[in-house]
Amino acid sequence: MPTIFAFSINRIAFDENYRPADNTRITTNFANLARGESRRENLRNTLRMIDNRFNSLAHWDNPRGDRYTVELEIVSVELRIDAEGRDDVFPLIEILQTKIVDRKTEERIDGIVGNNFSSYVRDYDFNVLLSEHLKTHPGSGDPQGFGDLHGNLFKHFLSSSDYRENFCKPPVICLSVSSSKTYHRTTNKHPILGFEYRNDEFSATDAYFAKMGMKVRYFMPPNSVAPFAFYHLGDLIGDYTNLELVSTISVMETFQKIYRPEIYNANSAAAERYQPSLKYQDFSLTRIVYDREERSRLAVEQGRFTEERLIKPYQTALEQWSASLTL
Repeated sequence: MPTIFAFSINRIAFDENYRPADNTRITTNFANLARGESRRENLRNTLRMIDNRFNSLAHWDNPRGDRYTVELEIVSVELRIDAEGRDDVFPLIEILQTKIVDRKTEERIDGIVGNNFSSYVRDYDFNVLLSEHLKTHPGSGDPQGFGDLHGNLFKHFLSSSDYRENFCKPPVICLSVSSSKTYHRTTNKHPILGFEYRNDEFSATDAYFAKMGMKVRYFMPPNSVAPFAFYHLGDLIGDYTNLELVSTISVMETFQKIYRPEIYNANSAAAERYQPSLKYQDFSLTRIVYDREERSRLAVEQGRFTEERLIKPYQTALEQWSASLTL
């Protein structure tokens, strides 16, 4: 079977002047903030929150709490397809890369790539494929092979020369913990990641990321109020420096305070036995404008877009390619 997939990578700065590209998933954390009348204030406040959180965690040799600032780049990965007699391009994923600026030494330090994870194919899997499967087969669980194509595309990208030429370490994705699972605090405590939590079974997101080759650990950083899910490939603690880990925490905690304030901007911290809930009422809102209902609706629309632009026209080629990887 000929190689039908290749990748191209584009970058754009995420700053107060950021405007989403036409092919950006508009439900993406950073794109959602950059819309509407409050866009510039949203972006400015978000970036300030990130810097403040970074300096509170990287407090050593930082007496004024302003030594560091975080620069962000949105990394957009396009899938180039040569199949079914067509040469086409489809927006595959978007991730973030952090850059740490040390004002004291004037160094620019690479942070972690990944952080946020945006995927059109994931929208299709959860909002179209899984949704329709459960309508016709209620209570049957996931459809056969659920997440296989997405996982294989992601692993193919990580093994590509495009990834190796652009990034020196594997990605780390930091997401919210699942509101359907219970998490238990352990005695393991990392100076940056904080207390480690464990759960009794994988969430749907954990299982989905496992098909991408990623393991998960849950940590609640110092002065956070809930644990985060850190998806990684190698050794989360051994492969990354403290400043790299701080960059991911500061960025993703800021996003989660905006998008899931019931969990991550709650007025009390998670207990030893913790089940997150989006129905929790004792929380504070940020000053940043965000429409969660619109985001859920658009996720379905973007799943349909993927079905029409990628799955239907290239289904045979995609299935054959994906199946060949597991033989």
